[in-house]
Amino acid sequence: MTELLSEHTTLRVGGPARRWVEATTTEELVAAVAEADAAAEPVLILSGGSNVVVADEGFDGVVVHVATKGVKTEGANYCEIDADADPMDLVSGPASCGGVIVEVQAGESWDDFVAWAVSQQLVGIEALSGIPGAVGSTPIQNVGAYGQEVSQTIWSVRTWDRQTREYATFANFDCRFGYRTSRFKAEPGRYVVLTVTFQFLQGDLSAPVRYAELARTLGIEAGGKALMTDVRAAVLGLRRGKGMVLDAADHDTWSAGSFFTNPLLTQAQADALPEGAPRFPAGDGRVKSSAAWLIDRAGFGKGYGTPPATLSTKHTLALTNRGGARASDILALAREVRDGVRDRFGVTLVPEPVFVGVSLD
Repeated sequence: MTELLSEHTTLRVGGPARRWVEATTTEELVAAVAEADAAAEPVLILSGGSNVVVADEGFDGVVVHVATKGVKTEGANYCEIDADADPMDLVSGPASCGGVIVEVQAGESWDDFVAWAVSQQLVGIEALSGIPGAVGSTPIQNVGAYGQEVSQTIWSVRTWDRQTREYATFANFDCRFGYRTSRFKAEPGRYVVLTVTFQFLQGDLSAPVRYAELARTLGIEAGGKALMTDVRAAVLGLRRGKGMVLDAADHDTWSAGSFFTNPLLTQAQADALPEGAPRFPAGDGRVKSSAAWLIDRAGFGKGYGTPPATLSTKHTLALTNRGGARASDILALAREVRDGVRDRFGVTLVPEPVFVGVSLD
């Protein structure tokens, strides 16, 4: 039976897979990839399909669908921690303050895991509610939203190294996390994420809420805390208002999420932006601006474009399939937006999704 990749991606574009393998255990996942590699067969590893743009021609190789399941609490190692502690303190702090350790299979739904963590009073990913996709994809992109990133709570990542043909486990530091990046993204295709182990503080209050919009929604000061259940509810509400919670009936959610990352600029580039352009310190002398602001001010407002591919009517960062769009339609719109922002502001936006058989060049 032919599997159309459009049926397995949130953008709902992509042609057929030449061969499809459903991997429900770690052993099946490793075996499928290793066997294809040994036969020199092209491999596409697909989990939630939420951050990928697949060519209309499909994929001429084996698509290994990561469908592994399981969440295991490995143990807790409690210690005296300041009430204002950030979850990142655990990752970078002394081993004696281990917190609660949870190992999650790569194929688990990310948002289901977040909901479970909140129900168990495990602090540190509540602001990442509503993000589509699977757990195994999150360390690759260092997924983040509303002031949190998964790197703040990831303890280790277990992988299959396709180059050495061995298992390899990376501690947080060795994952080389950065803004929407990691060693796994820097070496695309090399590592198959098998499990992700998290380390959590425990309590009913959230991590400090540092994102201004979320703090306002919760009615607290930036840096304050709120009940984790309230933070999750607030984030889901904000994301729904931007078309960022999957809903088959809402074409604004037929997307790959934020299509472009927020640009990291030199000080000179930031100074050249118009007055009022967002500017945030990003370390190493760099300045982060807002891709959504730049897109909008370059003339690409909400809903811009001609169906079947347009910007979301709720959020300028999302490129959406209004029904019947092809990958070529999405890419044509992406090029128009990217080139328009570059011509207007001298900033070249970088796409966030993984491209399979397609390119913006």
